[in-house]
Amino acid sequence: MLVLGVILLIIGFVTGISILWTIGIVLLVVGAVLWILGAAGHAVGGRNHYW
Repeated sequence: MLVLGVILLIIGFVTGISILWTIGIVLLVVGAVLWILGAAGHAVGGRNHYW
């Protein structure tokens, strides 16, 4: 999710499409939250790791 967010940010920045930029930011934030929760040992969606 983090990688997809970065890719969308780059594509949105290069092409000037603002919706890709927004979706990329949202995916980065959600991916970072899930990563932090998984690293802290909390079960996310019934799993220890969200992937």
